[in-house]
Amino acid sequence: MTARQRQQGMRKIQKAGVFVLASVFAILVGVKFVVPLFASDEYKENNGEAINAFQPDIDVELLTVNPYSRPGTETNKITGIVVHYTANPGSTAMDNRNYFEGLKDSHETKASSNFVVGLEGEIVQCVPTWEVAYASNSRNIDTVSIECCHPDETGRFNDATYQSMVKLCAWLCMKFDLTSEDVIRHYDVTGKNCPKYFVENEDAFAAFRDDITQAIENTPSE
Repeated sequence: MTARQRQQGMRKIQKAGVFVLASVFAILVGVKFVVPLFASDEYKENNGEAINAFQPDIDVELLTVNPYSRPGTETNKITGIVVHYTANPGSTAMDNRNYFEGLKDSHETKASSNFVVGLEGEIVQCVPTWEVAYASNSRNIDTVSIECCHPDETGRFNDATYQSMVKLCAWLCMKFDLTSEDVIRHYDVTGKNCPKYFVENEDAFAAFRDDITQAIENTPSE
C-alpha cells in the first residue's frame, strides 16, 4: 500500500468517525427535545376559539394559599376529572367555597376542590387547575376535582346543577385531551360513597358520561 493510499484510508476513517459522532449527537438532541414533547408529565392545556367559546360561566373565587385547602403545589399532566358531591344538602357553591377558605384558620381538616357547582348551576372556581386541590387522595396530583351541590339526602343533582356539571366536564375534557371515560367518581379512587347518587345508581353515571360525550361532539370545530 502506497503512502497516498494510506492517507486516503485514514481520511475515510476520519469521515466515518465524524459521521458517527454527528449521528450520536443528533440522537441525543432528539432525546432531549422530542421525548419531553411526547412523554412529558408536566401540566399543559389546550386553547383555541372553539374551546374558549365553549367555556361555561365561571365565578373565579380563588382560595388564599394555605396548607389546609390550597397548598399551591403544582399538578402533573391532567389525566382525569373527579366528580364529588358535597354531602351537605341544600348548601350553595359559595357556602362550600367559603368552608374551604375557612380551613386556613380553623385547621379542622384538609379539604378543597378546583370547582364547586351550585344548586342554580353556578360554577365557582376555588383552586386553579394547575394546582393541587385536596379532594381525591392519591389522584390529587393529576386530576381536576369538581364538588357538586345537591338539594337533599339522596345526593341526586337537580337539573341546573347537572347541566352545568356536564358542560364543565366537557370543557375540561377538551382542555386536557380527555374523553368522558376519564371522568370518574371519588368512589373510583378510594371506594368512598361519593358522589352518592352516581355510586348507588350506575346507570345514572353511565348516562352522565354519555351526556358529556354528546356535549363534546356537538361543539363546533375551529
